[in-house]
Amino acid sequence: MDSRTALVEDLLYRFPHVPREAVFKEDLLRGGIAFDESALSDTANEASGDVKPKSYFIFSFDHGTLPELGAAALRRPPEEIVLTGGPYDLRRTVVSVRVNPASPYRVAADEDGVLGLYLDGTRIADVGLPPMPDYYRHTLENGKSVMEVAPTIQWGYLIYLTVFRVCQYFGAKEECQYCDINHNWRQHKAAGRPYTGVKDVEEVLEALAIIDKYDTAKASTAYTLTGGAITSHIGGRDEADFYGQYAKAIEERFPGRWIGKVVAQALPKADVQRFKDYGVQIYHPNYEVWDRRLFELYCPGKERYVGRDEWHRRILDSADVFGPRNVIPNFVAGVEMAEPFGFTTVDEAIASTTEGLRFFMSHGITPRFTTWCPEPTTPLGKANPQGAPLEYHIRLLEAYAATMEEYGLTSPPGYGPAGPGRAVFSVSSFMDSISA
Repeated sequence: MDSRTALVEDLLYRFPHVPREAVFKEDLLRGGIAFDESALSDTANEASGDVKPKSYFIFSFDHGTLPELGAAALRRPPEEIVLTGGPYDLRRTVVSVRVNPASPYRVAADEDGVLGLYLDGTRIADVGLPPMPDYYRHTLENGKSVMEVAPTIQWGYLIYLTVFRVCQYFGAKEECQYCDINHNWRQHKAAGRPYTGVKDVEEVLEALAIIDKYDTAKASTAYTLTGGAITSHIGGRDEADFYGQYAKAIEERFPGRWIGKVVAQALPKADVQRFKDYGVQIYHPNYEVWDRRLFELYCPGKERYVGRDEWHRRILDSADVFGPRNVIPNFVAGVEMAEPFGFTTVDEAIASTTEGLRFFMSHGITPRFTTWCPEPTTPLGKANPQGAPLEYHIRLLEAYAATMEEYGLTSPPGYGPAGPGRAVFSVSSFMDSISA
């Protein structure tokens, strides 16, 4: 194709049953967005300004390091954008911001100061920015910002509690090859930004109390507890007890206020039961990539400490504890095609990923996925700066919806509304592409 516009329009024509909003959203997530300086906030302090700034809630989700992002590193871009209208008549579409100064997509203001999304220089959608929530304007007693301790994403739906900001899978022989959690920690510390490594339970509760007080519309509906893998202990606690302590404290302080979710390793059934006992309602034991060879290559720490087959057995076992509908493992969509080890054709990659979907969905478990952002400090990002082909992502949406229909499954809980124009899940289009 001569241009990105031609590529996108070809896919829109070939896959008319995939929502057009999802096609653009996947392209923005896989390839990033450039921001004109007119579209950046002047938020030097994350508790001020009119626009909710990008919080870097766990990974960088950028196509460059902070020093490479220019003005976007100093004047933070928004956490998310919402697209509407334009020549494609887009329904309301929430997209997580992944900064890429070289992207053919650019957010800029027109001569009247109205923001739009431009592709190859042509305006294709109106752009809305997330308003600064009232709770971000208040600080904890120790001066920390709510955004640092308990940022919200998905247009305010989800409180994202990354309570352990690094991963004990460390170094080339253990780190997942697409993951920049450890680098993201290092770059924020190097830039002098506040970026708490292990969040204090009482600080989390204080931040949640501020959110609960000022979120008068009750837009925040769920929280996710997550962070890096724990292979030994933190403060004398293993992984189940470390993450579980936060859930226990939250549920005791705010019973029933939010849907409690935890993203952790696939743990033995007794440990999973502890999560349930602590008050967690949804468990995300992410399986990352389905293919055996790629899992071993891309997730060496997980293969070494647990192993792929045992990981999958534990996912199925966890359904006995939480119920299949409340076990929602994530995979990183696109790494299947990463050079030099990945599949070389979209057909092969989709066949492999669909095999994994059918395995889990046949047991009543509905996986979800995050669209791979090739962060440049990771081995796979460095080798594959363009990520996976857009066609792969569009055909994955097609296969995902078809497999859900095959097994009679509906959209998973804890992700807000489903359907184009309604979904708020911002880091992939799976919720935009399935029926409400």
